[in-house]
Amino acid sequence: MIHYSAKHPEIKALMKPDYNLVWVVVLMVLAQLTAFYLVKDLDWKWVVFWAYVFGSCISHSMTLAIHEISHNSAFGNSKAMWNRWFGIFANLPIGLPYSISFKRYHMDHHRYLGGDGIDVDIPTNFEGWFFCTRFRKFIWIVLQPFFYAIRPLCINPKPISRLEIINLLAQLAFDVVVYYLLGVKSMFYMLAGSVLGLGLHPISGHFIAEHYMFLKGHETYSYYGPLNLLTFNVGYHNEHHDFPNIPGKSLPLVKKIAAEYYDNLPQYNSWIKVLYDFVMDDTISPYSRMKRKLKGEVKQD
Repeated sequence: MIHYSAKHPEIKALMKPDYNLVWVVVLMVLAQLTAFYLVKDLDWKWVVFWAYVFGSCISHSMTLAIHEISHNSAFGNSKAMWNRWFGIFANLPIGLPYSISFKRYHMDHHRYLGGDGIDVDIPTNFEGWFFCTRFRKFIWIVLQPFFYAIRPLCINPKPISRLEIINLLAQLAFDVVVYYLLGVKSMFYMLAGSVLGLGLHPISGHFIAEHYMFLKGHETYSYYGPLNLLTFNVGYHNEHHDFPNIPGKSLPLVKKIAAEYYDNLPQYNSWIKVLYDFVMDDTISPYSRMKRKLKGEVKQD
């Protein structure tokens, strides 16, 4: 926000790439490749176990690395295409093409937060209508990867871009190589880890914590718990929306510098509690989001 940086000009010094992100992502990809090899001959029960305990954490963390890359945090705005290619690379161990499409829709989320028919982070009317009981809300959490995948097609379909086709072809080629060289168990570990990590998983609390209105009048919430260490500080969400061009690594500094703006806002310290409260609180549902009718010209990626 302009008045933040006017009062705290030192915040502007944080608006630069995080080159360490490159090495962290490379190490995460190598960790998953190693895991693919190690699980290929395990009993199925252990493949499932490691997919949930380890693979899910790496996969969900990688989606948030891709979130960072979508903001050009790896190489900076002057090398935007380097970020796109690196996002495709980071996408590989997730198993499903995601990076390029996420970038296109996520920029809309920042420009038009809650924009009806534009921001695909907003659940569909069907989701709000159907997933209204405790049991159904629990199922909705389990199925979050599915709804995040189909929601753009329902709410705001866009023509397929050249980069999306490249993302798809690169992912298919990688998946074929994994299956051919390592077998079905490694393939299952990769895909199951991604689906499980984005569904009923502690890290998935951030999907709900970020913008669901547990308190009326407060649309965006930050989380300051330990899972920020695995998620590139995505929990610092008020800070991120105020300064989307500051890498996640530096968001705790934003909070420290401009503490008077953030310390008194509603905040979370447990994503698990967010998931529990979402299911058990009968006043909260997928409808608990701020939705806006947009006026004027809308520019989309």
